[in-house]
Amino acid sequence: MDGDGEAAELQPALDSAAPGEENAAAAGQRWDSHMGFARAVAALLFVTALPVALVTTNVRLLANAPPLYDYAFDHFDAEAATGLSRADLDATASALRGYFNNGEQTFYHTVTEDGLETPVLGARETRHMEDVKHLFVLVNRAQEASVVYVLVYVVAFFISTRDGNARQLAGQCLAGLALGAAVLGAVGIVAAFGFEGAFERFHGLVFTNDDWRLDRATDHLIQMFPEPFWRDATILLGLMCAIEGLALAAASAAYLMVTRGERRRLPASLSTQAPGTQAA
Repeated sequence: MDGDGEAAELQPALDSAAPGEENAAAAGQRWDSHMGFARAVAALLFVTALPVALVTTNVRLLANAPPLYDYAFDHFDAEAATGLSRADLDATASALRGYFNNGEQTFYHTVTEDGLETPVLGARETRHMEDVKHLFVLVNRAQEASVVYVLVYVVAFFISTRDGNARQLAGQCLAGLALGAAVLGAVGIVAAFGFEGAFERFHGLVFTNDDWRLDRATDHLIQMFPEPFWRDATILLGLMCAIEGLALAAASAAYLMVTRGERRRLPASLSTQAPGTQAA
């Protein structure tokens, strides 16, 4: 009788505890589901941000690289095309690099022509440079945001991955590089089989006016940086991205090959856990 009485007294407590445990389990499942979705979104953003960081970083490097401006002036004989001295051309290049990195809206720089000091760019060219700078600002912001996200994601990945396995990160790197290669490859094919048309379409898409349509006979901007220069600069950008992407892809693929036995060892390690325990 005493045993039956104790069982009767414990039954309400057991009945009340069971729903609580079920609710806790359901809440845990919902939390795991939300966390899994958040990780999937974060991984997708990483795969997208990686090629963006690669391309925009190289664009920023080239825009601020004096040798690229020297190449334009030397290879396309800017002195003969513009009638300006090399000293004026170099000073203009330095002023342009400063303009891309300062807070000024309008570009203004003077050179000496026919013994007189005059603005190096005309009104139409100056308006176009304002549009170009706005585009560069967007590229710079995209570069900063994507690079920061990639770095934060990598650090957070190693902090949150309890088993320290970086194979997943290596696979995500390969996916991001494949995405970038597909996009750049398509752009490269278009450029290779009709750069002039692609160049015009690009300007028509990113600019809302026709100030970019300059006169080769009178406008210094297009005389200093003619269309063939932009073709060469685009090829250089593609080569830089390809070399860096291949190096990163090779490192990721090599890591996956070296650690390919980890998945085969994982079940054995799990089997050594004590009965009734679960993997973290």
